[in-house]
Amino acid sequence: MEELLAMLSDLHPEVDFTAENDLIGDGILDSMDIVNLISGIADTFDVTITARDIIPENFRSADSIMALIRRLEEEG
Repeated sequence: MEELLAMLSDLHPEVDFTAENDLIGDGILDSMDIVNLISGIADTFDVTITARDIIPENFRSADSIMALIRRLEEEG
C-alpha cells in the first residue's frame, strides 16, 4: 500500500489519499492521472490492468485501487 500511496502522492501531493473515498467523483483523479497511475502500477506491481478493469469503482480510493492490484496479482 505504501508504494501505491507514494504513486498517488506524486500525482497530487496536496491530497490525503488515505482519507479520500471518491477520487473520481471529487475530481481529484482525471483521465491522464489514471493513465499515469496504470503505468506505474504495471511497473511496480507487475500486473496488467486491462480496459475492462478501468472503471470508476476500481479507482474511487486508494483501498479500491489496492483491491484491484491484489485481485490482478491473484489472477496472475
